[in-house]
Order: sequence, then structure tokens, then C-alpha cells
Amino acid sequence: MIRLNEGCGLEKLMTEEQLDFIDMMMPLNIEARYPSYKDELFKTLTAERCRYIVETTKKIFVWIKDKL
Repeated sequence: MIRLNEGCGLEKLMTEEQLDFIDMMMPLNIEARYPSYKDELFKTLTAERCRYIVETTKKIFVWIKDKL
């Protein structure tokens, strides 16, 4: 996401909150690719955190769509 964001110039338009969210999501992406990390990943994904991730992702998706 960071490379995509930098490649299209959106990082210059994003709020600090949006950039922080993307930074927070990066380890989840990497960890999800490797089976040995799944147990540790699942321990961090509470229902509340999952709701936050889904809702914030939806907001950023709409924001990006509006910028296109």
C-alpha cells in the first residue's frame, strides 16, 4: 500500500490519521502471508479492532475513490 500510495501521489493529500492507519495495516499484510505468524496475528484481532479496521478501510476507500 505504501508503494502504491507514493506512486500515485496520494500520500501528499492524506491526513496524518490516514497515514497512521496505513502504517498500522502494513504488518497485518505481511504477517497474513506467512503461516507461522497466523496465530500471533489472530491474537491481535479482537472484534473491536476488526470493526475499526473495516470501518477505517471503507472510509479510506471512499476517500481514494473521490480523488480519482
